[in-house]
Amino acid sequence: MSSEHLEPSSLPHGRSTRSAAVLATALTLPLVALAACGTGGTGASSDAPAAPRTTGTPGTPAAGPDGPDGPAGSGGTSTAPSASVAPAPPAATPAVPSPAVRTRTAAVYLLHGEHVSAAPRTVTAPATATGAVRALLAGPNRYERAHGRSTAIPSGTVLRSLTLRRNVATVDLSGRYDDGGGSLSMRARLAQVVFTATRFPDVHRVAFEIDGKPVKAFGGEGIVLDRPVGRADFEDLSPAVLVESPMTGQSVHSPVRVWGSANTFEAVFRLRITDAAGRTAADVGVTATSGTGTRGTFDVTVPYRAVRDGAGLLTAYYLSPKDGRPVTVDTVPLTVRR
Repeated sequence: MSSEHLEPSSLPHGRSTRSAAVLATALTLPLVALAACGTGGTGASSDAPAAPRTTGTPGTPAAGPDGPDGPAGSGGTSTAPSASVAPAPPAATPAVPSPAVRTRTAAVYLLHGEHVSAAPRTVTAPATATGAVRALLAGPNRYERAHGRSTAIPSGTVLRSLTLRRNVATVDLSGRYDDGGGSLSMRARLAQVVFTATRFPDVHRVAFEIDGKPVKAFGGEGIVLDRPVGRADFEDLSPAVLVESPMTGQSVHSPVRVWGSANTFEAVFRLRITDAAGRTAADVGVTATSGTGTRGTFDVTVPYRAVRDGAGLLTAYYLSPKDGRPVTVDTVPLTVRR
């Protein structure tokens, strides 16, 4: 509605003029107000509705460009904290199988009387020579002591190291090794280590060290060790027939393989197997590769017939060239099975 629709002739001239001005002003103010409601920040009018403000649903985070858990500021506000989500359990780590432990039976050389005698020990590969010497230092077990086995090595002796080069094993032992004892004891403990180490085919001789220092004269007896030594240097501590297998306490079945070394008259001797009933299960003659002052080797298979299973005995003996009587040179206690 504008002023041009008024009829000026219907009012007195002075009053009509003032009334028309007031009316025009009254009509103009609402129009200005209406125009102001439609303007933006620059004063220009806009036909597009204002974008609604995102407030989110109460208790639910407002979704932003990255979803409900998007970065801060990407969504709206929330009037309640969102529910916590339990973290996924860690993936199970597949079990890694441990490497199989390889073991083998080695021999340690104890004393039976004044001579060396083989006894079995279980050692872990590949450091078998080291394991065998350590087992030797532990001494005989109860069964072996009950069957006359002993050691000349002082209790508490420790193996510091064992190295092998050019078929010579250098054995470094603690100072306890050369404590006490006479000449026989000193030679016997040397022989025990030498026979134990040289049981392995790649070890031919042994050099000794005490607390890391090479030994040239051993013990108070002054046993000369100015070079590596082998089994032949301790022939006097080997029985005339040294049975290397079977060893003390082992179980055997028929037929049984028996091997070792011998130094007998004309290289001949006999092997007898006694079963748990005390009966002779086998008695066979054996000829070594050499004898009469030269040690030879032997390796035979002996069939036997046992009455029952149990504790038995392998006896090595020879017949005296003077009167033909049997002379026992060594015995090996066994479990004899049929």
